[in-house]
Amino acid sequence: MEKSGENLSSFSNPQTNYGYAQNPVYPPDMSGGHSVPVYMPPPPSYSEQDPAVLNAPNNNPSSQVFLGANSYPEHDAEAGPPEYTFGVADSSPFSESVIRRAFIRKVYLTLAMQLALTVGLICMFIFWKRLKYWVQDYPYIVYALCPAIIILALVLACCQQVRRKVPYNFIFLGLFTAVEGCMLGTLAALFDADAVMWAGVATIVVTLGLTIFALQTKWDFTMLSGGLCVALLVLMCFGVLCAILRSMYLNIVYASIGTFIFGMYLVVDTQLIVGGKHRYAINPEEYIFAALNIYLDIVNLFLLLLQIFGICGSN
Repeated sequence: MEKSGENLSSFSNPQTNYGYAQNPVYPPDMSGGHSVPVYMPPPPSYSEQDPAVLNAPNNNPSSQVFLGANSYPEHDAEAGPPEYTFGVADSSPFSESVIRRAFIRKVYLTLAMQLALTVGLICMFIFWKRLKYWVQDYPYIVYALCPAIIILALVLACCQQVRRKVPYNFIFLGLFTAVEGCMLGTLAALFDADAVMWAGVATIVVTLGLTIFALQTKWDFTMLSGGLCVALLVLMCFGVLCAILRSMYLNIVYASIGTFIFGMYLVVDTQLIVGGKHRYAINPEEYIFAALNIYLDIVNLFLLLLQIFGICGSN
């Protein structure tokens, strides 16, 4: 009993130091005048401005196992949000630039072969006199080639399996280029050779100039696709009106507006191929589709410039 009394007297002494921290915010409230020691550690101080608090190691093994603290690098809160790279570890900027450059090489090599075949067919229709006279006697051969061109273009534009699978993509693209070259040669045979040459030179100059402009400019033209589509529909309606009225001046205006529209299409398609900082870009697997777009832009530029030079040369 004396021993327990001694313990009780020491327990009720307020001057006794228990050796552990007490929280003054939460004082123990005991009825009867006795204070019972309660272990209540102070709340941890948190401040985003204190580097010591931010970089303090977490010594709690349970929280480290649950949160995986050792698997995440330290990040400064003042440096902004971290960069999330989960799932894209293999897509580094270097690898993306290499893929894009290979894609550009494929596109322009395919385009060069298309243009070479087209120029050869046009020269055959111009300088082969018997073939030229036969086309002039039967100019309706153009209308027979138009359905084949439309069908092949729709297959290449809409059928993804045909467009991406080798060798079907090159076979259909070669057929389309051959038929398109025959149609262009048929149309060129109806004009003078000088007008065709001038139109060809003007097409080369315009194509090179617009391509260099699209590669060097800081303006992003890829967002103009919708507006250009509307302008193209308006141009088609205006072309029907020109065909009905048969006015030379309206035809010149039609060809001039069409040259501007397809020149803008050439700029947009070039930036879609290049990608980079532009808002929209073509998938690197779609090199056949990209080459087809550039090829059609150049062909339409040639036809409209040929119309202008043909009208001016005839008068």
